[in-house]
Amino acid sequence: MYMSTDEIRTAYLEFFESKGHQIVPSSSLVPANDPTLLFTNAGMNQFKDCFLGAEKRAYTRATSAQRCVRAGGKHNDLENVGFTARHHTFFEMLGNFSFGDYFKEDAINYAWEFLTDVLKLPKEKLMVTVYETDDEAFALWNEKIGIPADRIVRIGDKEGGKPFESDNFWQMGDTGPCGPCTEIFYDHGDHIWGGPPGSPEEDGDRYIEIWNNVFMQFNRQADGTMEPLPKPSVDTGMGIERIAAIMQGVHSNYEIDIFQTLIKSAADVIGYDDLSNQSLRVVADHIRSCAFLIVDGVMPSNEGRGYVLRRIIRRAVRHGNKLGAKGSYFYKLVGPLAEIMGTAGEELKKQQALVEKVLKIEEENFGRTLERGMAILNEALENLEGDVLDGETVFKLYDTYGFPADLTNDVARERNLSIDEEGFEVAMEAQRQRAREAGQFGTDYNAVIKVDNSSAFTGYGETQGNGLITDIFVDGMSTEALATSDEAVIILDQTPFYAESGGQCGDAGFLMTEAGKFEVVDTQKYGSAIGHRGKLVDGTLSVGDNVDAKVNAERRQAIALNHSATHLLHEALRIILGDHVQQKGSLVRAEGLRFDFSHLEAVKAEELRAVEKMVNEQIRLNHDVSTELMGIDAAKAKGAMALFGEKYDDEVRVLTMGDFSIELCGGTHANRTGDIGMLKLTSEGGIAAGVRRIEAVTGQGAEEAFYRQQREFSQKVSESQTRAKALEKEIQQLKEKLAAQESASLINNVTEINGVKVLISKLDGADSKALRTMVDDLKNQMGSGVVFLGNVADDKVALIAGVTKDLIGKVKAGELVNMVAQQVGGKGGGRPDMAQAGGSDAAALPNALESVTPWLAERL
Repeated sequence: MYMSTDEIRTAYLEFFESKGHQIVPSSSLVPANDPTLLFTNAGMNQFKDCFLGAEKRAYTRATSAQRCVRAGGKHNDLENVGFTARHHTFFEMLGNFSFGDYFKEDAINYAWEFLTDVLKLPKEKLMVTVYETDDEAFALWNEKIGIPADRIVRIGDKEGGKPFESDNFWQMGDTGPCGPCTEIFYDHGDHIWGGPPGSPEEDGDRYIEIWNNVFMQFNRQADGTMEPLPKPSVDTGMGIERIAAIMQGVHSNYEIDIFQTLIKSAADVIGYDDLSNQSLRVVADHIRSCAFLIVDGVMPSNEGRGYVLRRIIRRAVRHGNKLGAKGSYFYKLVGPLAEIMGTAGEELKKQQALVEKVLKIEEENFGRTLERGMAILNEALENLEGDVLDGETVFKLYDTYGFPADLTNDVARERNLSIDEEGFEVAMEAQRQRAREAGQFGTDYNAVIKVDNSSAFTGYGETQGNGLITDIFVDGMSTEALATSDEAVIILDQTPFYAESGGQCGDAGFLMTEAGKFEVVDTQKYGSAIGHRGKLVDGTLSVGDNVDAKVNAERRQAIALNHSATHLLHEALRIILGDHVQQKGSLVRAEGLRFDFSHLEAVKAEELRAVEKMVNEQIRLNHDVSTELMGIDAAKAKGAMALFGEKYDDEVRVLTMGDFSIELCGGTHANRTGDIGMLKLTSEGGIAAGVRRIEAVTGQGAEEAFYRQQREFSQKVSESQTRAKALEKEIQQLKEKLAAQESASLINNVTEINGVKVLISKLDGADSKALRTMVDDLKNQMGSGVVFLGNVADDKVALIAGVTKDLIGKVKAGELVNMVAQQVGGKGGGRPDMAQAGGSDAAALPNALESVTPWLAERL
C-alpha cells in the first residue's frame, strides 16, 4: 500500500506512542553540550545522557523522528550524494528507545509488528542479521517471530579486526555502553543485482537494511573488559527515506515523494527538462541539509560547522550552474521544501524568510568567488610549464574556490592540458584525515561523573536552605568524606543553588555545618543531580551530613536582573529588527549579559538606540514578572517563545513580563521589571555569518557604566585641552619664528629722516601677537631708530610703534600710534618706547601711513 513520507512518520510515532513511548520532538542538528559531534547524526544523540545514566527523565520509553546530517568529520557522505541510491547529507531517523525498560524481546516484537501489521510488508521479503554469538536474538527471531533459520544471518567480527569490530556490534566509543545489534533487511527483488548480508555480493542494491536494533548490554572498560550493564537499554533506528521507497514502490530514495517534488522544483527554477539528471538529485538533497542547518543556527563561515554548510551550498550551486542556472536560484527551493516536509517542516516555515535570505546572500557571494577562482585557474594554466596542472593547485581551487576537480579538468582539457589527479587525491586524503581526526570521540565514559541520585532545586524563592549530602566526588571519583583544602563536587538532595543552565551561570556561596565549611565557586548539573563545585576551607564534611546552604544573594540578584533583561532585549530586537531574530546563545553573569541572535547585517546605531529605549521603557513600566508551570503544548498555545534545540520537560516554566514578553525559562529572575533599574548596551558586533552579539549591563552595572563613560569623557576632554594648549603654544612659537623671518626681510626697507633710521611698513595677515616680537627684533637690528607697522587681518587694522630709548625725548611711540589710529577709525597709546592701537577702517590705512613721515620729520 502506498504511504507518503509524512504518513509514515506519523504512523511510526503513533504506533510507539500506543506502546507506551513518549513522543519526543527532533533535537537540533547542532548537538547540545556534546563537543565530540560535528552534527546530530543519529536518533540516539539527544538521549545519550539517558543511556550513560547521567540524565533521568520522566519516561523510560521514547520515540522520535530525528533529523540528521552526515557531511563532515568521520560521518561524511558528501562526495557520494546524488550518485548513489541512498546516500544523503540530510536524512530523518525514526527511532524507539528504552532506558532500562524493555529489552531484546519487546524491541524485536515491536519492529516486526510495525513492519508487517502496520505497514503490511510481505514477511517473505524480510530477513535479519544478528551478532554471531547473540543466540538470544537468534532464538527470538527464529522461535518467537517464526523467521526460518536460513533467513537469519550471523555476522561476526571483521577479519583481521579488533574483538567486537563488527557491523552487528555497536559501540559508543572505545569505552562505555555497547552491545550487539540485529538488523532487518528488505529484498527489493531478483531483478536487482546483489546478495544477502554476509555474502560476497552484499554490497549490491537488492537487499537493503531498513531497521537496526541496538542492544546496549555491556559497559566496555579501558582494558577491554565487558561488564554487564545493570539496566540494559535499546536504541533503534530506521531511515525514513528507505522505508518510504519501499512503501511507494520504488527502489531509489530519490524516487520518493519528497525528492521527486524537490527535483521537479529544482528543474523548474533552473530551467532544465531532464528530471533524471544526477545534478538535480544533488540539489534536491542539499537544500534539505542547508535549510535545516540554518534553521538550527548554523551560518555559512570559513570554519567548523559553518564551513561544512558553505561547502554544501557551493556544491549545490555548482551543480545548478552545470545545468544552466542563471543568477541566484537555490534559495527558491526553501518554500517547496517546507511544504513537502509536512509535520517535520513547521520550524522551517517559521524561519523561511531568514533561510532564503542567508542562502541568497551566500549564493551571490559564491558567484563572485567563482569569478576569482576562474581568474586564478586561467593564470595558472597560462603560466604552466608542461602540459599537466599540479595536484596542489587543483586542490586549492577545490578547497578555497569550490572548483571540483572535474571542472578544472574540463577547462584544462579545452586547452589540450590535463591535471595531476593523483596529486589531487593525495591532498584530498590529507584533508579527509584531518576531518576524521577532528571527529574522533575521545571521552572515556567511565571517567565521567555518574550520579544515581537526583536533586530538588528550592532556590526560586530563597537563597538559603538546607540539604543532605548524598554524594561527594574528588577528581571524578566517589568518596565518603572531605578533609581540609580538598577540591570536590558535592551533591545535595535539595539545594537553593541554581545550576548553570540556559545561559545563566551557576550560583556561588557556602555549604556549612558545625564541623566544616565548603566554598562553592560554581554549580553544575550532573544528569538529574545538582553538583556544587568548590573547595573545603575549614573542617570536614561527609556523605550523610545535613548542611546549611547559603547562596551569595547579592551575586544571585545581579544575575537575575541581567537574565530578566535578556528576555526584554530579545523581544525588543524582534520588534525593532523583525521576527527573523532568533536567540542563538546567551551568557548571563553578575557582571553583565551577552546575547547572540540571528541577523544578517550590522545593527544600525539608531536601531540600537531604539532597542535600548524600548527595553528601558518596559523597565520603567515596572511589570510584574510572573511564572507559571504548565504543559509544553499549553505553553506554546499561550504564545510562549521556545528556543528550538533546547530540551524541555513535559512540564515547563512560563515566564511572563506584563504583556511584552512571554518565554519558556527555568532561570531565576527579578520580581518586577523595575528592579532591573535600567539597561545600557555596551557593544554590538558580528561573531559569525548571520549571527550578531550584543553585550549589556543592568542595575548597578549600568550606573557604573555611565560613571565610567563620564570619567573617560572627562579624561578625554582634559587630554584634548592639554593637547590644544600645547598646540597653541607650538603655533605661537611658529608664528614668532615667522615674524622673525619677516623682520629680517623688512630691515631692507629702512630709510632715514634727518639722519635717523626709520622703518614704516604695511603688512597683510601677520599675526597680531607676533607684531611686538617683530618690532623688538627690528629695533635691535637698527640700534637707533623708529619703527611703525600697520597690519590688516580679517578687515581689522592693528598698529604698533617702537622707538629706541635714545630717541624717546624727541618721539613718543604712544603719540605716534594715536595720531595714525584716529585716521583709521580707532585710538590708542602706550609707553614712549612701545605702543599699540587698533582700527576698523582698513581702506584708510595707506593714506594714514603716508602721514607718519612728515609727522616724524617735524620732531627729528
